[in-house]
Amino acid sequence: MEWSKGLLGFAAGLLLAVTTAPVGVSGAVFLLPVQVSVLGVPSPAVTPTNLLYNVVAGPGALLRHWRAGRLGGPLTRLLVAGTVPGVVIGAVIRVFAVPGPQVFRLLVAALLLPLGLWLWLRTVRPAPPSTHDQPSPRTTTSLALAVGIAGGIYGIGGGSLLGPILVGRGTPIAAVAPAALASTFVTSVIGAATYALLSLATTGAVAPDWLLGLSCGAGGLLGGYLGARLQPHLPETALRLLLGTLATGVGALYAAQILA
Repeated sequence: MEWSKGLLGFAAGLLLAVTTAPVGVSGAVFLLPVQVSVLGVPSPAVTPTNLLYNVVAGPGALLRHWRAGRLGGPLTRLLVAGTVPGVVIGAVIRVFAVPGPQVFRLLVAALLLPLGLWLWLRTVRPAPPSTHDQPSPRTTTSLALAVGIAGGIYGIGGGSLLGPILVGRGTPIAAVAPAALASTFVTSVIGAATYALLSLATTGAVAPDWLLGLSCGAGGLLGGYLGARLQPHLPETALRLLLGTLATGVGALYAAQILA
């Protein structure tokens, strides 16, 4: 049964990563409900398991972006500067305050549903160029800090939240995707290490499901490389519509879970 769960996790990680990597999303935000509802991972362990997925899966897409010369730059540094302290704060909140999943689902639904629809509308009916004001460095870092806190609490990749906002404000996906994936990877490494340290100071079970995290991550490693390789061959409009669809889909999924 454990190996069948591992194979299912590998398939889920592969499918999610190859679909989401072209737009800078690791797939962890989709993997979270799969782990809880399908694979039966208990709530305390699901966050570090998702972070483990990001750690294992991240190098696939990053390797491809590095080979293509798309990795690095000021946007990556701004995102990492915000998400790294954020994930530490989020991990502390998760272990000692343990916020309920309903609050998270409500916040994600309220943010991503209108954001995804807005990105769709802005892609189909573009605004004049003068209104595409990219966020300032301070705004970008503050946004990354908030996303890092959410990532530390719930083990999601920041790309699913950062991507739609940055792209909707006019930043090209070719710049957002590698920066968001790099930020997700670094944040997940720090987050996983933080959980390991916090486990020494608490009696709660905060260890990841190692088999599932590694098998999902192995699928994500392969899928992320393939998705990053596919990204330059897709038109910007198609990528924006894909990102809008992913954001709307995640928001609708969590809204349905709230109403269920």
